[in-house]
Amino acid sequence: MAVVVVESPAKAKTINKYLGSDYTVLASFGHVRDLPPKDGSVDPETDFAMKWEVASDSKKHIKAITDALAHDDELILATDPDREGEAISWHLEQALEKKLKGKKVSRVTFNAITKPAITEAMKHPRQVDTALVEAYLARRALDYLVGFNLSPVLWRKLPGAKSAGRVQSVCLRLIVEREMEIEAFKAREYWTVTAELTTPRGQTFTARLTVLGGKKLDKFDLKTATDAELAVQAVTSRDLVVKSVEAKPATRNPYPPFMTSTLQQEASRKFGMGAKACMSAAQRLYEAGHITYMRTDGIDMAPEAVSAARAEIASRFGAKYVPETPRIYKNKAKNAQEAHECIRPTDMAAGPEALKLADDQAKLYDLIWKRTLASQMAGAVMERTTVDVGSTDGEVELRATGQVVTFDGFLKIYDQGRDDDEGEDGARLPQIMQGEPAKKGQITPEQHFTQPPPRYTEATLVKRMEELGIGRPSTYASIVTTIQDRGYVRKDKNRLIPEDTGRLVTAFLSNYFRRYVEYDFTADLEDQLDDISAGSRDYKDVLARFWRDFSAALGETADLRIGEVLDKIDEVLAPHLYPPRPDGSDPRACPTCGTGRLHLKTARSGGAFIGCGNYPECRYTRPLSAPGDDDTAGLDGKILGEDAGDLITLRIGRFGPYVQRGEPTEEQPKPPRASLPKGWAPDTLDLERALQLLSLPRQLGAHPEDGAPVETNLGRFGPYVKWNKTYANLPDAEEVFTIGMNRAVEVLAQKIARGPGRGAAAAPLKELGEHPDGGPVQVMPGRYGPYVKWGKVNATLPKDQDPEAMTLELALPLIEAKASKGGKKKAAPKKAATKAPAKKAAAKKPAAKKPAAKKAAPKKTSAKPASEADDG
Repeated sequence: MAVVVVESPAKAKTINKYLGSDYTVLASFGHVRDLPPKDGSVDPETDFAMKWEVASDSKKHIKAITDALAHDDELILATDPDREGEAISWHLEQALEKKLKGKKVSRVTFNAITKPAITEAMKHPRQVDTALVEAYLARRALDYLVGFNLSPVLWRKLPGAKSAGRVQSVCLRLIVEREMEIEAFKAREYWTVTAELTTPRGQTFTARLTVLGGKKLDKFDLKTATDAELAVQAVTSRDLVVKSVEAKPATRNPYPPFMTSTLQQEASRKFGMGAKACMSAAQRLYEAGHITYMRTDGIDMAPEAVSAARAEIASRFGAKYVPETPRIYKNKAKNAQEAHECIRPTDMAAGPEALKLADDQAKLYDLIWKRTLASQMAGAVMERTTVDVGSTDGEVELRATGQVVTFDGFLKIYDQGRDDDEGEDGARLPQIMQGEPAKKGQITPEQHFTQPPPRYTEATLVKRMEELGIGRPSTYASIVTTIQDRGYVRKDKNRLIPEDTGRLVTAFLSNYFRRYVEYDFTADLEDQLDDISAGSRDYKDVLARFWRDFSAALGETADLRIGEVLDKIDEVLAPHLYPPRPDGSDPRACPTCGTGRLHLKTARSGGAFIGCGNYPECRYTRPLSAPGDDDTAGLDGKILGEDAGDLITLRIGRFGPYVQRGEPTEEQPKPPRASLPKGWAPDTLDLERALQLLSLPRQLGAHPEDGAPVETNLGRFGPYVKWNKTYANLPDAEEVFTIGMNRAVEVLAQKIARGPGRGAAAAPLKELGEHPDGGPVQVMPGRYGPYVKWGKVNATLPKDQDPEAMTLELALPLIEAKASKGGKKKAAPKKAATKAPAKKAAAKKPAAKKPAAKKAAPKKTSAKPASEADDG
């Protein structure tokens, strides 16, 4: 008899089915030990000794393992096959050391939770890999030393800052620098000319002017409307003939199978799925045995999986879709962590239609299955055609390009999404013959402006981090999540935008700890950690070299005054804080007194703002954001367009921005108006949106019960749906314009069920399913917004979470987090003592107590900096 320990109960349940009654499979619920959140847990003075303690939640899990070992003689550690999994096994072995005397202890790993993989793994037990553990210890010590020493410096020198981390700060710098690029960007005007041309057979196609005056046009040669109009006249005044038609075959090969970063990028592109949600869904697919291990930067595939994929392709699509030889993919990463296999289905024949999966899991499995099969399919064959049409005198020439797929190959089931900087394929061209005339139709000049670089999405940020060698597969999601949780970055329409606090932190670190937010330095440190895991570098040597320089940098900031720091940051951020004014006046001149200069200041309560240097005589202040970010006065009276003879204008009133139809008249002293809902930016409002607002209330139709009208509108308390005297709030202003009758009747019924008082029982907005430990999980309407309910555990939904899109997979972490606070565990259903599968312990660092840095701080504090446990 043997005791097998894995991380999560879901994984334990799946494995237990395959091992049978000779094994007891238990879950550790992630890490069982962690560094105490206090100064001295890593001591550089004693050879970087690390003090570990068993988490209170983990004591009962260790006891369960200990009790099982009382009857069994063998412990098999079967945690995940990476550094973090190796570390969990090491912690278990250390925590159980006294109980393991005389018992056999071994370590097994498998890349997929299937019976063949587990059976094979059990035949090859080994000991815990010391090199992998030391790589974990080095990473954990580095993150602790940075978090517990740099964060207190931030608190003292930069009020309002929350924390700094070894990798999160570098990631934040990427986002801030991209925003500064966007703000500094100067658009450049240029023009293009296109012509609608017709063949002698009456078929039309579009061509773009490429030669003018006998010279090839560069992008910016047509600088103005005048240049473009002259070009139009040159084309108009000449007869055109087809000079050449060139058709070339081309082959497009499939993409490699997924690794962690590419899976996160594609899930974001195709589904708008954040990195955290993507990894949560992938974790559950892995634990259920549907896919291989999901934290990997390897793209190679096991030979038996390649054979299975080729067989499935032939079965489903025919032999012509199977290439003559299997496709072999080589990893481009400098250090593919532990040489894992790619992310793929464990059973190639199990198509998405064969598995009963829901929501994010279903989407993600469909994506993984299609990408895996496509990676072993024949390439797509295309014909790319280029047609040059010109005048006989050679003065003007136009070009049309087209593409047609002659054999779809892997495109039959999969095509990758595109990033902002990727172009589109050409359209199909009609039959065009060389030497035939091309009849001119409409010739159109078109104005363009160069565009600033796009803001990062989670997908493009992960892609950039991977390119720079920052972070590793197990850390991408937690890093991106951490900078949002700290309030340094916000996500708007899937774009990552730095908050002012994030700019301040980046400016501070870039000036006083520049080396530690440099991309090359961080990437080199990642490489050193990889060397440790390969056994080619001593981890304490790495720590010693890092600490020698880092502690010196900390010491240099000891005498810095807050005023000195603010002056430096004020100088660095001046282009953002004080942009040029339209009237050309000094952007730093106080708009109230006219004589004082604006400066960056701090409030007693923490945080920063812009204030006048003549304080207290002048008390002018404004938020950190540039004046144009919040000052809407310049938009008052802006004409948005015309409708039915009325001018539609944007106005700024004492209660905020609103739109207005027409002007006051004797017959109508108060013209129709509508306030902008919260979250609608006045500077981006267009005529279409304004007319939507002015059209309210929106009539949905007659209620099925009594035929009374049902309507939606925006009120002082937000968006709502109304029927007779029943008003039911809607979670999002957009729903006022999109909600249908069925959904409206449902919302009204839920409001009636709740009743006017607090005691009425509310009907669930959505049933999510059964909790792994028993009891239904539901989305409920609440006074302060929707929440997830399990027994007596109520967890509020994040602000950006649509209740209708909520899934059980997304709900379980919310319940877990809520249950772990304030003694709520006892309030859950009877089985709630067994929690939902835990995340990596590195991602659940407690954030309660914050000690000051051992050397950098003159005295200790009771607050704990958020050390970068998230960085893996």
